[in-house]
Amino acid sequence: MSADHFVERLRAAVRSIPDFPSPGIVFKDITPILSDKDLLAETIDALATPFEGLGITKVAGIEARGFILGTALAHRLGAGFVPIRKKGKLPYETHAVDYELEYGTDSVEMHVDAVTEGDIVLIHDDVIATGGTASATGRLIRLAGGRVLGYSFLVELAFLSGREHLDRDVQIHSLLTY
Repeated sequence: MSADHFVERLRAAVRSIPDFPSPGIVFKDITPILSDKDLLAETIDALATPFEGLGITKVAGIEARGFILGTALAHRLGAGFVPIRKKGKLPYETHAVDYELEYGTDSVEMHVDAVTEGDIVLIHDDVIATGGTASATGRLIRLAGGRVLGYSFLVELAFLSGREHLDRDVQIHSLLTY
């Protein structure tokens, strides 16, 4: 099957939900991809392929939907998985990084022993919008001594320019761009 056909099937499976979670937002719902075993397997392969053989030791998945494909991606790449969570959600001692939102600040955390000096990390989330959370996750990985090798997204909302806030010297891979 061609790559174009796969992307067409993937795009057709993503539902656009208007005004969720608030008015003016069009939410990209990936659950139809998750429920189709064949499309799910192809999606994991397509996310992993650009990063195969690059020595990734950890995949950092961003809460919460980044956990879903991030764990499968880690397994596929032969790497460990690191959950990146909002402040106060992890039970053990954490590293934290604050970042700016349109109105205020937020924070992401990971356990202090999740990434160590020399780890080579791929950051994954289902969607990149403004890039704030992904960028903060990159800073968090570097704070712990890890090296960010790349960013992986199922969906990129290019009109929000999130890519511009990420490390310019690493690979950024998105399967779908809107």
